[in-house]
Formats: sequence, C-alpha cells, structure tokens
Amino acid sequence: MPIATPDFDPMHLKARRLKALQRQIQRLQQQLVRLHGISNRYSWLRVITFVGGIALSGGVLFLSNLWLFWGILVLSIVLFGLVVYRHRQLERMITRFTIWQQIKQTQLARAQLEWAQIPPALPITPDPNHPFAVDLDLAGSYSLHQLLDRAVSVAGSQRLYQWLTAPTPPLSALLQRQGIVREMIPLALFRDKLTLNAQFSTRQVGRWDTQPLVAWFQAEQNQSSLGRWLLLFIVLAILNIGLWGMNQLGWIGPLWLFTFIPYMGLQLLKVRETSEVFQTATAVQEAVEQLVAILHQLEIFSYRQTPELRARCAPIWEQGQRPSTYLRRIRWLVTAIGLQGNPILALLLNLVIPWNFTFAYLLHNYKTRAAKHVPAWLDAWFEVEALSSLANLAYLNPTYTFPLLRAQDALSGNAIFRVQGLGHPLLPDAQKVCNDFAIKRLGEVAIITGSNMAGKSTFLRALGMNLALAYAGGVVDARSLDSELFRLFTCIKINDSVTKGVSYFYAEVQRLKALLDALEEIDALPLFFCIDEIFRGTNNRERLSGSRAYIRALVNKHGTGLISTHDLELVKLADEMLAITNYHFRDDLVDGTMTFDYRLHPGPCPTTNALKVMRNAGLPVPIEEIQS
Repeated sequence: MPIATPDFDPMHLKARRLKALQRQIQRLQQQLVRLHGISNRYSWLRVITFVGGIALSGGVLFLSNLWLFWGILVLSIVLFGLVVYRHRQLERMITRFTIWQQIKQTQLARAQLEWAQIPPALPITPDPNHPFAVDLDLAGSYSLHQLLDRAVSVAGSQRLYQWLTAPTPPLSALLQRQGIVREMIPLALFRDKLTLNAQFSTRQVGRWDTQPLVAWFQAEQNQSSLGRWLLLFIVLAILNIGLWGMNQLGWIGPLWLFTFIPYMGLQLLKVRETSEVFQTATAVQEAVEQLVAILHQLEIFSYRQTPELRARCAPIWEQGQRPSTYLRRIRWLVTAIGLQGNPILALLLNLVIPWNFTFAYLLHNYKTRAAKHVPAWLDAWFEVEALSSLANLAYLNPTYTFPLLRAQDALSGNAIFRVQGLGHPLLPDAQKVCNDFAIKRLGEVAIITGSNMAGKSTFLRALGMNLALAYAGGVVDARSLDSELFRLFTCIKINDSVTKGVSYFYAEVQRLKALLDALEEIDALPLFFCIDEIFRGTNNRERLSGSRAYIRALVNKHGTGLISTHDLELVKLADEMLAITNYHFRDDLVDGTMTFDYRLHPGPCPTTNALKVMRNAGLPVPIEEIQS
C-alpha cells in the first residue's frame, strides 16, 4: 500500500514521472530532427557518389585508359555501397528513435487518459452472457483493456483480456501474477524495450498474429521421403564429380553423362517438393526473423533481481532450448533455400550438389526440433506482454495499490470486503472522487439511493472494475483493498434487441434471473454482485413490488453485493432485515445549479433531484411540485 511520507508522496512521484516523460519526448524530437538532417545529407551523397562515379569513370574511358577506368569504377561502386550501407543503418536508427518517441508519447497519454493518443483497442466483442464484461467497459474503445494493453502480439492482448474477464479466478495464479508484476514495476526500461523490439521487428500497423508462424512450425512433412531422395542425390552427385574429374584427366570416357542425366532428371521430377518448401519458408522468413529479435531480449536478460519472472521465462533462457539455438539456424537455412528464387544461380548450384534437397532436409530437421519448443516460447512471451501491461499501470499510477486477496475464512472475523479510497480507473485524477466501503459478512446487501447524476452507477462500475483488475493480478485504484475471493456478476448495462424481439424490461429480467441462478449455484466461491437501477424498465408499482421480492431473495445467500435504486420505498427493507444496509449519494441546489459531492454516505437519501433537473433544463415543471 502506498504511504505518503515526506520522502515518498505518490502524487508527487506521478508528477515527476510525467515531467520525465515530457523531457524524454522533447529530447527524442531534437534527436530525430538532427538524424533527419544527416539522412538528407546522405541522400545527396548517394546521388553524388553514383553520378560522380559514372561521370569520372566515363571520362577516363574516353581518354582510353582502360585500367584506370576499371579502378575508378570499382572504387566508385565500393564507395557507393558504403554510403548506401551507412544510410540504411541511419534509417534504421531513425525508425527505432521514432518508435521510441511514440512509446513515450503513448505512456504520457495513458497516464493522462488522453484517449486519442492511446493505440486502438484489439477488436473484441464481449459475450453478452458474460457475468460482467459488458457492464464494466472492459473491452473496446475507451475501455480498461485499451488503457492497459501494451501487447504487440494478438495473443498477448487476448491473454490480458482473458485475465480481466476470468469468471472464477484461481487464487494461486493471482498471487503468482502479483509477484511477477511487483518485480516488473521498476523495470520501466525493460518493458519499453520489450515493446520497442517487438514493434521494430514486426514493422506493421496493428498487432502481430503469430498463428501463421505456429502453423508453419507444426505443419507435417514426410521427412523419411526427403531423406531417401537426398541420399540418392548425394550418391549421384559424388559419382558425377568423380566420373567428370576422371574424364577431364583422360582416364575414362564421358561416363559421367550416365549419372548426370538421371541426377538432373530426378531433380526436375521432384522440383515440386523443394519448391513448396521454398515458398512456405519464404512466406515465414520475415516472421522467423521477427521472433528472433523479440525473444532475444528475454533470452539474454539478467533475472538476478526477478526470480519469479525468471521462472516464468525459463523456456526461453534455459540451456538446450534457447530460441537462438534453433531460430538463427532456421533463418540461415531459409536464406540458403531462398537462393532458389534466382533461377540461374539455383541451376548452377544444383548442377554440382543437391542444394535444394540438402537444405530442405536440414530445414525440416531443425524446424521439427524447434516446433517442440515454439509453443512454450510464445506462451512465455505472451504472458510477459500481459504482465508488462499490468506492471505499467502500476508504474504510471503510484497511488494505486496491490489488493490483499485471500480465501474464504468464516472464523477470521474480518470483513469479507473492505476498500479505502476507491476510485474509477477511467476517470482523470482531477475529476476523481474516492470512497470507502466495506461488507462484513456473506449474505449482506447494500442498497444505494441518490439523485440522478449523483454517482451511483460510477461507484458500482468502480467497484466491479477494480475487482476485475485485482483478479487479473494487477493493482487497484484505491489506498487499500482487502477482499476474499468472489465470483463477480453485474447487471448495469441492459440492451434490448429489436431484431430478436427482446424488450429492455425482458432483457433485464433475463439478466437478473441469470444473476439469481449464479447466486444459487453450488460453488466454493461466493458471488459479488452489482445491480444498477433495478427493474427500471417497468411501472412504479410493479417495480417496487418486484424489487422487494428480488432483494429478499438475495439476502442471506452465498454472496453479497450492492443495488442502486431511485425507489426510496426500498430503503425500508433495512428495517425488516438486518443484512440490508442503506447508503446514499447527496445532491444540493446552489444558485439554481445542481451540485454533487460524489461521496458515499450512510443511510437513505434524504432528497431527489429529478424534477429540479427537468426544470433547470427548461422543461415545464411547476415550482410547487419541486417544493412539495
């Protein structure tokens, strides 16, 4: 839990980090301006060396000095090649600096909730039947997932979303994730470089889908067939060279033709097999190189200060299964097979040795060996990307804290849920009002009343969203959060469907029935539910009667939760049932303007503001109705 001291003030620390990001962005911009200027000079130098070399060598040739012509031409070509090589290095440097600047700008945007500067969210459509994903803005634009997600891979982004929406979180996995996230919070440079290396190596807009690469590794091929044909070709090639050599020495006649013709004929007959290897290898060559560049950082990183991260990345750094052991050889073999793309060079090589079959066989051999480790390598990378996103949230928000999560213990005497200074992660710091809340035991239900716009819905979403963060293994927007493990279920955003013939009220009834079914399930974990504006889709009399019956059904069951409502009559249930507690959010009318403190107060709401809001908006509401 962050503790404000003279030496450590979380808000001051956040301000310092934001200023540091701004300074880094300015320095990177200055560096990019300088590098672009150098790049422009290299562009002119390339033109000068190319044109000058041609002009100078042409002038010497005109003077009929052939030796000097060739000397100047070769020197010009070498000089031009050096200039081009250095220019390409400079362009790579510019690309890395540009990506680095974008990373810093995105960091600043995440800290200040500048959504236009945050990369778009992975297109995920939450399951409408999910217990809470739709209600808590966990996916899509302006969502918690978009705010957190730094993954470059599609699978890494999906894993983060899966953690945020896990209906039944396992405590052991959560505590393990918390431990790794704690280790990764100070590793800002490591996390940024992980993103930089992934973005630089992929060089594509959006996220990298690794499925085609995985499919290539897992694709089966008849290795025994390749091996038999390769052995035959090697024997024929040796005979070709031996017989041709003896023929050149005059020892025998042109007997080499009797082996060379079958050798070439069989190669032409089997060229389709090697062509398929060439085509598939060429298609994934760039992806293999990208994977080498990405995993290299995790392979060589020193894990001395991060034992839990070290254990999670063991498939990548352990001797005998390191990616570099396999992928670089595969990359070299793919490059060698790529020579087949040059018909003349391929023909010359295969005239002497079975080039295509040799490298096709070796590639298949290494690919088969690497395929055993690729799933573990990728799984570790995806996991680190998701964990890096959670650690980054904590780094950018020092006021957030790790929740204390524990298994259910009826004998402990502690409140089953207690939070202090709860805020909404998607609200800017300047607009955020934090609240305390606690539930002592299972079976309790809190009824929250209050005026329109007073903060009831925001509070329920803040509770649910922070529990989703806690159960993902991340920090929460609170000074402290102590909670037993729950299953989370919400009923906040209800959507009707014209095409399916489902009205708003019927959709709400279905959702509330699903919540009640979940509450009555036999499960080791109790249910934590949040219901916003219960039965808002029907008339006052039926809403009140239905709400009373439904709340009574929730009380003293294997769960706990909160219900917000405008029906002040429901607060009387607290007089009937000790397990029901009333809370409210207040409003006030100051100089004709509605004001709210967004603070959670005990007891039922003493006022309502619907008529005031209508009259302030210009609707014809008599003043005596408001005062009555």
